[in-house]
Parts: sequence; C-alpha cells; structure tokens
Amino acid sequence: MSRQSIHTDAAPAAIGPYSQAVRSGQMVFLSGQIPLDPATGVLVGGDISAQARRAFDNLKAVCEAAGGSLDSIVRIGLYVTDLGDFAAVNAVMADCFSAPYPARSTIEVSALPKGAAVEVDAIMVIG
Repeated sequence: MSRQSIHTDAAPAAIGPYSQAVRSGQMVFLSGQIPLDPATGVLVGGDISAQARRAFDNLKAVCEAAGGSLDSIVRIGLYVTDLGDFAAVNAVMADCFSAPYPARSTIEVSALPKGAAVEVDAIMVIG
C-alpha cells in the first residue's frame, strides 16, 4: 500500500506530527481542520458560523490540493464544543455541500485545539 502526504499552504500547517491529508489509492483521509487563518495560524474571530466557515474553507483547500473537491467527500466528522451550535454549523455545511450529502457524525467534545469551537475531518474518494 502506498501513501502520499498532501500539503497546501492554502490551509493551516499541521500543528503536530501528522499530514493535512493522506492519499492511498482513490481514498483521501483528511485530518481535522479547525478555524485557523492559514496565513497567520491564528484562530479566526467571530461566532460559531464564522468559525465553521473557516474550518470548511480550510478543508476545501486540502481537498483541492489532493485533486478533489468538497463534492468528492463521502464522510464528514464534526466536533463541536457545544451541541447548542448544531443548527448554525448545519447551516454553514448546507452552504458548502450539495445533495447527495456526505455521511456525517456530529460529536460534542469538551475542548478542541487552540480553543476552537468546531473541527471537521473527512474521507474523500477521487478518480
């Protein structure tokens, strides 16, 4: 099995010993993206909608670096620090994707890196 690391400067650099994504065959496994500004590495300000939008924009950049798009995603994992934000994050996701939507789980967590309120990871199939 071959693995190819995916990297783009259009998304935040990894903040640990991992790749932004790894491609194996037609599958691409995208690491979690939090709402960091890729130019500064600083968490974006604003409400949960602004944070979710930035996280999805970061995910989109990694998808494109791997040769795909958000429409190539088959599964999304959403992690939020407050399930009360579910509707707002859902609305942002609805703006980013079209039917048929990816499979998804949404999980409330106690904390996320750098104090983010949302993180998103994904599996994409290309080719």
